Amino acid sequence: MILLISDLHLEERRPDISRAFLGFLETRARHAEALYILGDFFEVWVGDDGMTHFQREIARALKAVSVAGTRIYLMHGNRDFMIGKAFCREAGCTLLADPHVAPLNGERVLLMHGDSLCTRDEGYMRLKRWLRNPVSLFILHNLSLTKRQQLAQKLRSSSKEETRMKASDIVDVTPDEVVKVMQRHNVHTLIHGHTHRPATHVLEVDGQVARRIVLGDWDRQGWALQVDESGFHQTPFELT
Repeated sequence: MILLISDLHLEERRPDISRAFLGFLETRARHAEALYILGDFFEVWVGDDGMTHFQREIARALKAVSVAGTRIYLMHGNRDFMIGKAFCREAGCTLLADPHVAPLNGERVLLMHGDSLCTRDEGYMRLKRWLRNPVSLFILHNLSLTKRQQLAQKLRSSSKEETRMKASDIVDVTPDEVVKVMQRHNVHTLIHGHTHRPATHVLEVDGQVARRIVLGDWDRQGWALQVDESGFHQTPFELT
């Protein structure tokens, strides 16, 4: 059994989500071969040198599951793209590039966070290109922790306001981009998060039936996609 989750947006202000995740680790994740976390694991990340007590507690919980035998893979999201090697060492997880092709149930499956598929959101795509530029990353990493925290808060606030103002199709994936990416990687199953719209979409890629599985975000409830011999099944659960 393999589990995939995304968009937990963990932060101290949402102890219900943290409790649910820790419970998920102690139950389902401990029985899994692997756990994939496809981005926006934390609501904000300003650098490994700025890890809080809360974030270290999460890292320790992940490490315990890793030591028990579950392989843990983590992908950057748009809110936690500055997670680095120090956190991964503490958490016992492997950082994946976005996109990443993984063998699941004998099939090549493309894993992504999903933000790069939203090409109609031109303002966000410009911001992403600037933030992920190696020069920009170098500058960000060399800012003081206080400056990075202030910048993160500003970006977070403006992102929420801009998203609220945009049309729903603008902040969703671009269908043509989905097909192009799947063709490029020669896959017929794509799994991603980011859009907070859990569903399985059937489409056509190179004349064959394909599917795009969107992972749910953890807010009013939690979501996990389970991959086993019976197939791919995503189900919600209560945050307790």
